[in-house]
Amino acid sequence: MSKSLNEWGRFLALVLRHKPQAVGIELDAHGWAQVEALLAAFNRIEAFNMLMLEQIVAEDGKQRFAFSEDKKRIRANQGHSVKVDVELWEVAPPELLYHGTGVKYVASINRQGLIARQRLYVHLSANVETAHNVGKRHGEPFIYVVLAGEMARAGYKFYLSANGVWLTESVPKKFLRELEGALDSEI
Repeated sequence: MSKSLNEWGRFLALVLRHKPQAVGIELDAHGWAQVEALLAAFNRIEAFNMLMLEQIVAEDGKQRFAFSEDKKRIRANQGHSVKVDVELWEVAPPELLYHGTGVKYVASINRQGLIARQRLYVHLSANVETAHNVGKRHGEPFIYVVLAGEMARAGYKFYLSANGVWLTESVPKKFLRELEGALDSEI
């Protein structure tokens, strides 16, 4: 049975963010992979072509991927566990950002704040709805309000990825607040 485009998209995220070696390709220092090498690698698994790759990039609701202008290279916009510099620009954040997680992680976050774990950055959302959707992927959702403006004034750096995800290296617990009244019926 052949992979759906959705399955290929998840596989592409795995390869470009975490395991390029799984298909025998390399990422450069900025996370770029050669499209020709990626297509050849995917074709060793099953039939895959440039039109499929373009469709995955264009239709990805999370806008996880980007082509270079000449479409000879591709990379994930953020979410890497492999050390790459995706050339993020430091940006002053809004006063408040949000982090969606699962209830099962709340005790740990309340003890140590938000840490990147396997990723290079903590991912933050500009709105409650997006944070809620992220939280649902981890079971019962829980949303933190991040005092991003206060963090920035204290010297913490923030970056905005090409797909609108806010990134920072960590969020100490003193900059976290629980979102009050974030019920499914309100979102």
